[in-house]
Amino acid sequence: MIPRYSPKEISAIWTEEAKFQRWLQLEIAAVEARMEAGLVPVEALAVIREKATFNVEEILEIEKETKHDVIAFLTNVAGYVGPHSRYIHEGLTSSDVVDTCLAMQMRDAGKILIADIKRLVEVLAKRAQEFKYTLEMGRTHGIHAEPTTFGLKLLLWHQEMLRNLERMEKAVATISVGKISGAVGTYQHLSPDIEAAVCRKLGLEPSSISTQILQRDRHAEYATTMAIIASSIEKFSVELRHLQRTEVREAEEFFSKGQKGSSAMPHKRNPITFERLTGMARVVRSNSIAAMENVALWHERDISHSSVERIIMPDSTTALCYMLRTFSDALTTLLVYPERMEENFNSSYGLTTSQTLLLALTAKGLTREDAYRMVQRNAMESWSTKVHLRELVLGDEELMKNFTPEEIAELFSADHILGKLKTSVDTIFQRNGF
Repeated sequence: MIPRYSPKEISAIWTEEAKFQRWLQLEIAAVEARMEAGLVPVEALAVIREKATFNVEEILEIEKETKHDVIAFLTNVAGYVGPHSRYIHEGLTSSDVVDTCLAMQMRDAGKILIADIKRLVEVLAKRAQEFKYTLEMGRTHGIHAEPTTFGLKLLLWHQEMLRNLERMEKAVATISVGKISGAVGTYQHLSPDIEAAVCRKLGLEPSSISTQILQRDRHAEYATTMAIIASSIEKFSVELRHLQRTEVREAEEFFSKGQKGSSAMPHKRNPITFERLTGMARVVRSNSIAAMENVALWHERDISHSSVERIIMPDSTTALCYMLRTFSDALTTLLVYPERMEENFNSSYGLTTSQTLLLALTAKGLTREDAYRMVQRNAMESWSTKVHLRELVLGDEELMKNFTPEEIAELFSADHILGKLKTSVDTIFQRNGF
């Protein structure tokens, strides 16, 4: 059973309270690691564990003077701990705290996103099987092409989300590292063993090498992964928006009792959820560009990345969480109209059998060029006259030199078309683990 998270849980990761709590957790872990190495008295650790706390409002007030958030935090904590606070932050630099704790926040948010992706994968699997054989016209360039099924469309999305799951799991693993290596990453005042011990206590891997900061290619990978996932949801949403168009109306976003679609037009039932998701994807994608801009910094670090990350990481993780949950819910309640799909399938006068006819002609020994010419001639007339392609073919003397009327009837028969499609659908579903 995939765990469900309340909508507020991911945004709670990014509050000031949650950030400072992780900072405190790291600082205490560093004192513990140094005590275990014989560098801090046992009684000092006991006092720090008992008394260390903070007050967000007080920190923000101190920061007005210090203009430095970590110093403001440490000053506030020291006021609660007393003299033993001298062991807190000893040998560390600010980025040891900020970067490692940001990694914890990104890891924790990523775990929620992974759970949400898994839920969407389950919903897609269920609905793909539900509509496995539901005939739908395939479209290329927006024009009728050849028959497919709505189940295949959903299966395609299912497989894309499985790839997105792999990407997100890898991105979370990539960011789940910490660094306690000092001002330029050389362990001038602490040892790699202390770093390893602290990271272990925080559930992270120590970075194999760092400067004053963790390198921002990790954050860029995480942000671009979110952008890809958001783009997938946009892709699915755009397709469903097209299918809801009045002229198509093969699927429709659920419209609840009492819902209103327009302030002016009472008849309106609009794909507002899918439009909202399309718009939100643009934000998540844009944020990934900012993350990539953060990769190049001056020397061992500068601070240009920091202000960006305070915006894009909370915004993108929260937005993507909303997108995943909202799309899962919308897909669960999606209204699907198989009878309309069949009507649309039959609306193109048999033109979608053109390739079947073309290949049947080449199988009779005609060149592809001659076969194409004969079929296209009749297809263009069908477009213009709205006469079924089968009837035009039966009246084409040049083409009918190669067929009997019975053979043409078989090529255009629903049993022939759908029977072959069903076999292909079975093969594709089996190939994808169904």
